[in-house]
Amino acid sequence: MAADQPARVAFIGLGVMGFPMAGHLSRVGHDVVVYNRTATKMDIWLADFTGRGAPTPTEAARDRDIVFACVGNDDDVREIATGKYGAFHGMSAGAVFVDHTTTSAKLAQELAGAATERGFGFLDAPVSGGEAGAQNGTLTVMTGGEQAVFDRCRAVMGAYASTVTLMGPAGAGQLTKMVNQVCIAGVLQGLSEGLDLALRTGLDADQVLDVISKGAAQSWQMDNRGQTMIRDEFDFGFAVDWMRKDLDICLAQAHEAGALLPLTALVNEFYARLQARGGGRWDTSSLIRLLREP
Repeated sequence: MAADQPARVAFIGLGVMGFPMAGHLSRVGHDVVVYNRTATKMDIWLADFTGRGAPTPTEAARDRDIVFACVGNDDDVREIATGKYGAFHGMSAGAVFVDHTTTSAKLAQELAGAATERGFGFLDAPVSGGEAGAQNGTLTVMTGGEQAVFDRCRAVMGAYASTVTLMGPAGAGQLTKMVNQVCIAGVLQGLSEGLDLALRTGLDADQVLDVISKGAAQSWQMDNRGQTMIRDEFDFGFAVDWMRKDLDICLAQAHEAGALLPLTALVNEFYARLQARGGGRWDTSSLIRLLREP
């Protein structure tokens, strides 16, 4: 589908990520139908963007070229895809279901098979870039599926993404997202320890960040979270609850593959401690609080 060709799309799940992603689709001229489990969130979206709402995922998916979803976990995706009122029941042959939720690779493969049986395509397409990336339309999309199906959807996903890449067959997008989350967990723990050391030894932490961000220590987390970590601000961003869900998926996949993730397992336990302190909705960079207040 050409970048300048309007598509009939549905978007299921208007959370922190889905709300702006669906908005970008509307802004660039696609015909958008939305569904959200909490209807008030759907009403807010419809007040901000051009489109219409649907009472169920089935109705949202009816007569749509592409159905996008961005919900919570494996069970949520199953419910809105193949459940009693799931999108798969309303989709037409030749349509495509694109799941932006971070889930297990097994679920992606399961849904790809179910979609094929029904005569439509499926892509697992988890994203990276956080809330800011969704709002700015600069997300990175890691996709699993068939090349021909991907080619039909790539330009449409460009409404909210700066990078859209096919990583392999169904499940490859989710596997790539697991690698992404493993790397983020390690970087955030290292950044937390480094900044805590800077503060405890009397260094000007802002100056430290300015200097080391110009060398080999530089990272997205340093550039986008370093200052807020110094200021002990975490009421934003990607929640600890969601990171724990993602890391549990990573650890389960690693166990099956025979891969060792010792640091990831340790950081996952650190996030569990933050949850126990009531920090489930804090940004993932809040790891530094466990060093400030052991």
